[in-house]
Amino acid sequence: MSEASLKQALADLGIGWSILEHEAVFTVEESEAIHAALPGAHTKNLFLKDAGGVFWLVTVDHATRVDLKALAGAIGSKKLSFGKAEDMERLLGVTPGSVTPLAAINDSDQAVRVVLDTRLADAALVNVHPLRNTATVALSGPDLIRALVSWNHPVQVAPIPERA
Repeated sequence: MSEASLKQALADLGIGWSILEHEAVFTVEESEAIHAALPGAHTKNLFLKDAGGVFWLVTVDHATRVDLKALAGAIGSKKLSFGKAEDMERLLGVTPGSVTPLAAINDSDQAVRVVLDTRLADAALVNVHPLRNTATVALSGPDLIRALVSWNHPVQVAPIPERA
């Protein structure tokens, strides 16, 4: 799906958002300047696959150091490892660095389970990529959840375990 189609899908749901265009960012560290320009929660996304072959997209606050071993139990999965870029592109239509919960709109087979950290679910503003890493979209946590549910991706809201 194109970014224009994504924006139209959000508009059709009555979801308000704002966008900031910027240079490509591939890491949380590279996005620090964006954090100063945009209020709200900034995110990072983990594209994972469990030992049973289930794909997961976990969205957390950018500063969270996720404990992958504990995460499996927290979300009800088997042992987790990072998913392959080819699977991300095939299932979500995005490349590494551009992964976003909004990419679930491209997963018409509902092959990827979406998890949102509890701290983001009620946030007034959650900042995510709009299918590319050269822009950041801000929308509310509840609106993000509403969009995902409308795209047949029920969101699992869970407290994400952190590494010490």
